[in-house]
Amino acid sequence: MSDDLRARRDERRRMMLEDPVAKIIPIMALPMIITMLIDSLYNIADTYFVSRLGMYATAAVGVNDSLLHFMRSIAMGFGVGASSYISRLMGAKREEDACVVGNTILATSMIFISLTAALAYVFMDPLVDLMGSTAASKQYSMDYASIILISAPFTAAEVSLSQMLRSEGSTKYSMAGMVSGCVLNVFLDPIFISVLGMEVRGAALATTISKVVSACILAVPFVRNKTMLVLKPSYIHPSRGLYAEVAKMGIPTFIRSSLMSVSSVVTNNIAGGFSDAALASVSVANKCTRLVGAAIMGFGQGYQPIVGYCWGAKRYGRVRESFRTCSLMGATASLILGGIMFIFAPRLIAVFAASGAEEIIGIGTLMVRSQCVTMIPHTWVMIVNSLFQAIGKPVQATILGLSRQALALIPCVIVLSALFGVGGLAVAQASADIVSGLIAGTMVILFFRSIRSLNDAPTEYAS
Repeated sequence: MSDDLRARRDERRRMMLEDPVAKIIPIMALPMIITMLIDSLYNIADTYFVSRLGMYATAAVGVNDSLLHFMRSIAMGFGVGASSYISRLMGAKREEDACVVGNTILATSMIFISLTAALAYVFMDPLVDLMGSTAASKQYSMDYASIILISAPFTAAEVSLSQMLRSEGSTKYSMAGMVSGCVLNVFLDPIFISVLGMEVRGAALATTISKVVSACILAVPFVRNKTMLVLKPSYIHPSRGLYAEVAKMGIPTFIRSSLMSVSSVVTNNIAGGFSDAALASVSVANKCTRLVGAAIMGFGQGYQPIVGYCWGAKRYGRVRESFRTCSLMGATASLILGGIMFIFAPRLIAVFAASGAEEIIGIGTLMVRSQCVTMIPHTWVMIVNSLFQAIGKPVQATILGLSRQALALIPCVIVLSALFGVGGLAVAQASADIVSGLIAGTMVILFFRSIRSLNDAPTEYAS
């Protein structure tokens, strides 16, 4: 190991374990917040440009959100599982083992997700029906899916490389790679969709190209030896123990994330049963609420490596301090951002209703505003989940993931839609956030009570 690399690793470890958490959390979180916000913005850009093609095209992109979420869920399962393990290994001064984990999971995830995409392509026709496409939007849905599946291995590479950078605390490099792809996608959308006349295929092609470019840019800091982790084929060492450790946090992440696809399928099918306008409004509202949700998610992801380092170094008091600080910051931010979106919800939804359809605006506004009201419990769930992911608590992370997307959301969608029609469907996510927030609160109280007796390891960096 070079002296420069050893010095950078020591400095990063000192920062994570000794600097004030109120200072480190924003430093770690800001690049991730920017990344997640721009990621949401380019998804919104897709919806905006496609909405110029009409209601059915807009509905088709919403239907394919389930497919995109599922592919990303697989990638996130591998990436987050590896990230949690890497942070703990680096906190315990096991950097070489961390490199093995990163390289092995990168290769494994690209192969696995490629095989999954190939299977999805073979069964594309029944797949888009399952995802909730209507007769009018089906061809658009198939056009989009046929191209977006090509992006699968690059989605895996993008997520894995980003998570490796984030796990070591190099969030600026992660931001640069992710943002570059997002910006490129926004630039290519109008060219492919309108100028070249490719319609929804153009939107899918723009997204695919952006993911290829993003993956390549994320690899640059590794190639230029600017990272704590080293990217080399010689570090690829598959083993049962490695996969088992990654699976502890990877499987809960996959379950939580893939259940978003399942809940989206359920929501799309119920919305499509009401009307194509209802289906389109669900798609638009979900994209809009992701603006605030993405910022919160980025905040939680930025905080996660700090907790991982501290847990690996047995600094339990600092784990508690980090959680309290992050919770306060997150609640304040969600209150402000949720309030702003609540006020401007009708205008935001109207931007994507090219025909000025009142039904789309009405349903979409109700969905957005109800979720703004419950933004604080939504934030609480994400921060608690980041805590359990960071310290390698698979049972708690799995329960929490299931609570928001399965135990709460799907029943709320089915029951409230049956009782109150489209209005019930519109407030289902907000209702689910309240339920999952209560579950998260109970779990985190029990967890901190359980570690009261644990003593901190001696401080390494005396002043």
